Amino acid sequence: MLRILFVEPEIPGNTGNAIRLAAVTGAELHVVEPIGFNFQDAHLRRAGLDYHDLAVLTVHPSLETAWEALDPRRVFAFTTTATTPHTQIQWREDDVLMFGKESAGLSEEHKADPHVTGEVRIPMLAARRSLNLANAASIAVYEAWRQLDFAGAQLPEVNG
Repeated sequence: MLRILFVEPEIPGNTGNAIRLAAVTGAELHVVEPIGFNFQDAHLRRAGLDYHDLAVLTVHPSLETAWEALDPRRVFAFTTTATTPHTQIQWREDDVLMFGKESAGLSEEHKADPHVTGEVRIPMLAARRSLNLANAASIAVYEAWRQLDFAGAQLPEVNG
């Protein structure tokens, strides 16, 4: 099962959309505190709609406690400073896809964490700052899940 890791997210709608993403793909969502909102926030509830009960969501008080719970083999940090596109990774079902907070991304300390296997980026046009956090997570998770043949999904039958 793929694992999404949001480190210190700030915008409730992004985390709400990630809850929905986790629910529809079977990925786990792990959130590291501090977070910039509370889970009663109307924007978070609206973005996640009725998917909260269908998603695996774990909130960790620190990155260290997240590592203890995840016991990851491979962690890929998504950052605009990386040179390897996310499509060049051969994704495995237990990989951790790590994303930083909306205002600043992942800190240098987080990127240098010994648990991080490598840094990857989602290609964008030059001179663009970054993608929305929830959109970036969706792009990354769907590429990884595609490589894993959409394990567990109900796929439409191909006619012809």
